[in-house]
Amino acid sequence: MTAKTPAPAQAPHPYQAFDLLATLVAVVQPDGTCEFANTAVETLFNLPRRAVQGSNLLEWFPDTGRLVEALEGVSRNDFSSSRFDAQIRRGPRAHDDVLPVHVIVSQTDDPQRLVIELIENAQQSRQDREERTLDQVRSTKELTRNLAHEIKNPLGGIRGAAQLLALELQPTELWMELEEYTEVIIHEADRLQSLVDRLLAPHRRAQVVGDVNIHEICERVRTLVQAQYPRGLKLQRDYDISLPDFRGDREQLIQAVLNIVQNAAQVLHERIAAGDAVIYLRTRVARQVTIGKQRWRLALELHIEDNGPGVPEEIKDRIFFPLVSGRDGGSGLGLTLAQTIAQQHQGMIDCDSQPGRTDFRITLPLP
Repeated sequence: MTAKTPAPAQAPHPYQAFDLLATLVAVVQPDGTCEFANTAVETLFNLPRRAVQGSNLLEWFPDTGRLVEALEGVSRNDFSSSRFDAQIRRGPRAHDDVLPVHVIVSQTDDPQRLVIELIENAQQSRQDREERTLDQVRSTKELTRNLAHEIKNPLGGIRGAAQLLALELQPTELWMELEEYTEVIIHEADRLQSLVDRLLAPHRRAQVVGDVNIHEICERVRTLVQAQYPRGLKLQRDYDISLPDFRGDREQLIQAVLNIVQNAAQVLHERIAAGDAVIYLRTRVARQVTIGKQRWRLALELHIEDNGPGVPEEIKDRIFFPLVSGRDGGSGLGLTLAQTIAQQHQGMIDCDSQPGRTDFRITLPLP
């Protein structure tokens, strides 16, 4: 019996090393057709790599003049490289927001293959903002937990004293009025107790960890919200089905996603009445992601995007703090609890908002 000849090792992709770079790199033809895009480009465009490759990168630039000139000049060997500042869209739609970048177009050994490197001008500032947000949320979480415990004990005493006082009341002409006062004390103590319990909820409940599929979570939330808003609100899905399952607490993650989607639906009340409210649920794979100073090879991104009025400017930097709300009557706890749950899964939530488009991005590491 002769031994089988081992299959030859597959040769690495010639551009595979570009995946290790944090900057955005694409290999294109002189007309802008993309032949290769690294993982950073895939993450920025919120599209699978196979969808980016084969497309024309000129479509992503609002102003293509400088890029066309650079591609033609470098391919003709008029100059070996070209540098300029430009803006690039984050998505394929005309209304998607733009990102300021520094563009470097360089030659390769093949005159029909050019390398485009895009360096985000705001990349460092975004990372600094994310780290600052995580530090603030950690500090606020500890303060909230301690404060909630300090409030809880006196509340029990106040409620108990009011109950005893109600039992001691004698039938007099003031009896009905005094009984009403004790009922008010008990009712308000119960209301504050409920608030404290909600603040402490994520820290009390032990995680029930199992295999989780992010799309099952999205579909569960979508069903709940669609039943609550059967008319005037569309929940559109754009899923990357290649995302694998991961380990997490399914119920907690449903609650986190539900809190954000319900917040979005509540601020869309005017558009719901007009019949043109939209919430997008979009999932993507992110590679080489840093979360809280820890780098992960793979992560999932769930974008919850709405076409509402946006987050008020005065609370943009504080929306994940407890008791901060942009709505009348809002408790200001939904986003705080969602961020806490994301952190318990070693992830984080950040927000990019402007009038007409608000995007909450949940990033969770994958195994």
